[in-house]
Amino acid sequence: MAGETSLDTLLRSMSPHLNDGEYVFCTIRDGRLPQGCEIIGSFREQEGLTLILARSEAEKAGFSFDYRAAWITLKVHSALSAVGLTAAFATALGKAGISCNVIAGYYHDHLFVGLADAERAMSVLRQLAADAE
Repeated sequence: MAGETSLDTLLRSMSPHLNDGEYVFCTIRDGRLPQGCEIIGSFREQEGLTLILARSEAEKAGFSFDYRAAWITLKVHSALSAVGLTAAFATALGKAGISCNVIAGYYHDHLFVGLADAERAMSVLRQLAADAE
């Protein structure tokens, strides 16, 4: 099923959801995952394999990290070819002084914001959706 491409519709129906928990970004140089480690996301870079995982998983695996994040999922099914959604929410969050790391999944966009900024980010995103009405 194809996702939504209309920016107006995407903004109106973002439906941001704050997932429970605390998430971190880690890197492993050899690319070998410990047995039983539950990964939220990954990306292979020249320097190593970047992992996104729950803080508890990172601690259990002995990974170091320095960025603690909240995970917000935009519930709208956005098409990977949609234009402007990332720019719109990144601009709104940036104006509020909130850093955002974005992962595009097949169905949804996932935003990782500093843990202390989670509620403010949710407020900014809800206002962005309301303004699009």
